[in-house]
Amino acid sequence: MRSSIRRKSRKVAVFDIDGTVFRSSLLIELVEGLIADDIFPKSVRRMYERHFRNWLDRKGSYEAYIGAVVRAFEKHIKGVRRRDFLRVARRVVAGHKDRVYRYTRDLIKKLKTQGYYLLAVSHSPKYVVEDFAKHLGFHKVYGHMFEIDGHGRFTGEIMHKELIRDKAKVVQRAIEKEGLTFRGSIGVGDTESDTPLLKSVTTPICFNPNRALYKAAKRNRWMVVVERKDMIYELNARKRC
Repeated sequence: MRSSIRRKSRKVAVFDIDGTVFRSSLLIELVEGLIADDIFPKSVRRMYERHFRNWLDRKGSYEAYIGAVVRAFEKHIKGVRRRDFLRVARRVVAGHKDRVYRYTRDLIKKLKTQGYYLLAVSHSPKYVVEDFAKHLGFHKVYGHMFEIDGHGRFTGEIMHKELIRDKAKVVQRAIEKEGLTFRGSIGVGDTESDTPLLKSVTTPICFNPNRALYKAAKRNRWMVVVERKDMIYELNARKRC
């Protein structure tokens, strides 16, 4: 009975991963790895290289770039063998597991010592997010799950698509399933897709936010944290954790 009571009172900290913990996108690195191993054809790059150049030259948005990468991945994952995919995913994590932001890395360590249940929610494939997040000490990971047929190949279908794309619903499900509490909860995100998640927690943190999330942070008086080079800035801080 005592262990059940303790479990139900455990606080949760929820982190987006790409651009919030990892200093890039796991999906981008995964697609590049699949191309390098000739699992995806090299022509796949043409689906996003223009958006990539526009983003580098500050003529286009990161959202347009990552959106093109997502479309390229979802179009070409059908028929790929699971074992080949996992080989590339493991290599991506091994090569990038320490390429993280100092602020979120240190916050994760701090919250873990304080007994928080650490939850990672990402729109990247779970196969790559899980290994990356577990290395940092997360207790549970949610990401896109892709269906596999009886021959060990991806069908191209995304499982539980609507649930995973609503991060607030994912967190609610985890709260109920793991016996956690929203009281004292913390959420960290970097784009407007994280807004429902940030609205659901006690202490929302907008880390390196894009323009849309920054505007939402100003409206809601959420903490904004920016890490640039060797400096970390806190703006409009409502509450420190």
